[in-house]
Amino acid sequence: MGGIVFLAAIALVYIAIIPKSPEGALILVTMLGFGLIGLIDDFMKIVLKRPLGLRAREKLAGQVIIALILAFVAVSALGRGTDLVFPFIGRTIDIGQPLYYIFCIFVLLGVSNGVNLTDGVDGLASGVTIVTSLAFMIIALFLDEIGTSVIMASLAGTCLGFFIFNRNPAKVFMGDTGSLALGGALGAAAVVTKSELFLAIIGIIYVLETLSVILQVYSFKVFGRRIFRMSPLHHHFELGGWSENRIVAVFVLITIVFSILGILGYIIR
Repeated sequence: MGGIVFLAAIALVYIAIIPKSPEGALILVTMLGFGLIGLIDDFMKIVLKRPLGLRAREKLAGQVIIALILAFVAVSALGRGTDLVFPFIGRTIDIGQPLYYIFCIFVLLGVSNGVNLTDGVDGLASGVTIVTSLAFMIIALFLDEIGTSVIMASLAGTCLGFFIFNRNPAKVFMGDTGSLALGGALGAAAVVTKSELFLAIIGIIYVLETLSVILQVYSFKVFGRRIFRMSPLHHHFELGGWSENRIVAVFVLITIVFSILGILGYIIR
């Protein structure tokens, strides 16, 4: 349940911001909402001794509700609109409110659970998220959205501080409290900066980790064989003889490269 550190630290940072930023507030509330779902799940597992925690449908329902609130507020109150910006080419397509709300659900559920899956090796989720948070900080600065950039900078800072104690051998773990909160914050930042499609580039590790699980399950159920030694993807390399520190170093390096591509794609467009 070490993710409580993220929730408390970033909330304090927002309180210190003068003047207050509505975009920053929306990101913070989204992060706290996803973090609360993770906190309840962790509490049930650790304190109530229920190994499975929240049921999958209960977690899914909570995430969908928060994602819908995020989309509604961003469109109706912040004037975000319902258009999607495509990387590099700069083309935008307005998909309308109903479809955009569904798209937001897909983005928030995808990134939050992607971070959750990535959190399987000491220091991996926190290390990767340091880089992705900084990437969205730069994008927010490019748009002159100071509140969003401060929240993203504080997210990177908390992940950096957490990484010191979470690296191998880990002394503290973020749990679902932290991983879902991190994903919620990144997803919300992508929504308010109109960079949802760029999130797939910047958060390439989250995408690969999620895809590895989907492909593994599909291949085993349909063909009766596994594609990877084990999923999520980091376990495949772990069983291949890679040390946890090597996995973290390589995955973070990949994140840096793709974050630079994502930032360039946003600026070029």
